[in-house]
Amino acid sequence: MRNERGVVLLEVLVAVVILAAAGIGLVELVGSGLRAERDARLRESTLATEQRLLSALTLLNRKELDQRIGRRRIGEFIVDIQRPERTLYRVALLQEQASQVEDLVTVVYRAETTP
Repeated sequence: MRNERGVVLLEVLVAVVILAAAGIGLVELVGSGLRAERDARLRESTLATEQRLLSALTLLNRKELDQRIGRRRIGEFIVDIQRPERTLYRVALLQEQASQVEDLVTVVYRAETTP
């Protein structure tokens, strides 16, 4: 009878250890899911801000675009405006911490003005 109580106690301890390990794994899984959601929200917010900036830049006329050719900082972003052809402007937005990766790019047509 005394040996059976010891075995039951050992079984209970093993069960508690198994449940604790499963609980720790579940807590880590939930934590990583919450971090991923936070990162996704931050990225979505950044892209929305970049989209607004890109939209504003595409409204510039030819003279204004010519004045902004090159790479410059606007707020937390880097704007790269190039003119690959006489009537086309390539506008790219990058983040300062990843200045080699273009987040958003568009090409804008502006007709030449007649003198």
